[in-house]
Amino acid sequence: MVRQVSVTSVVDAVGDDIRRRLFAGELPPGSALTEAVVSEDYAVSRSTAKAAIEKLSGEGLLERGAHKTARVPVLAAADVRDIYRTRLRLESEALRELAADNRVPAGAVEANARVRATGAAPSIESVEPDMRFHAALIEALNSPRLQRMYGSLVDEVRLCMAQVQGRSLLAVDQIADEHQQILDHLAAGDAEAAVSSLHDHLMGASNRLVAAIQST
Repeated sequence: MVRQVSVTSVVDAVGDDIRRRLFAGELPPGSALTEAVVSEDYAVSRSTAKAAIEKLSGEGLLERGAHKTARVPVLAAADVRDIYRTRLRLESEALRELAADNRVPAGAVEANARVRATGAAPSIESVEPDMRFHAALIEALNSPRLQRMYGSLVDEVRLCMAQVQGRSLLAVDQIADEHQQILDHLAAGDAEAAVSSLHDHLMGASNRLVAAIQST
């Protein structure tokens, strides 16, 4: 018996592109996303637009109250702090395990080279390779459960990072230099130095974004 597999649905395709636009900073925090606009932008039916919006709302990438227009979430300072602190807890343990074996993940090295290649000034284009750098640290442990835990944060992390770079808060060359410090400490087997560099790296980005949020 031949098993049938389904291709990506129109709803998924529309949702994926809206997700891409969110992470690319093309849809600023607080901006509205109506069914009519999505229907027109993607030349799809209103029911398809509604389903795509509901899908993203279910993932926490859009906010939508009863009988209200969906909007891009406006992250509060408490949200940002919690997201970055949770990242720090998970990534710190990964660094300790990697440093015990003087292990430098090749994926992290490659991702940081891509970060640096985006230029010195703050750039939204650095978000994807930046995210890949941190994900590579987790993936190097080959723990499906840890990856699932980290994966549950990924979309919120991307929203935070898009806002950091979308607001031009952190120079790309500084990000790459801080990543390199972490990798150097891993190579030297110095777990606590690696964790300390990670702490400074993540909390620096968190503090900048919180300050920007509180000043608006």
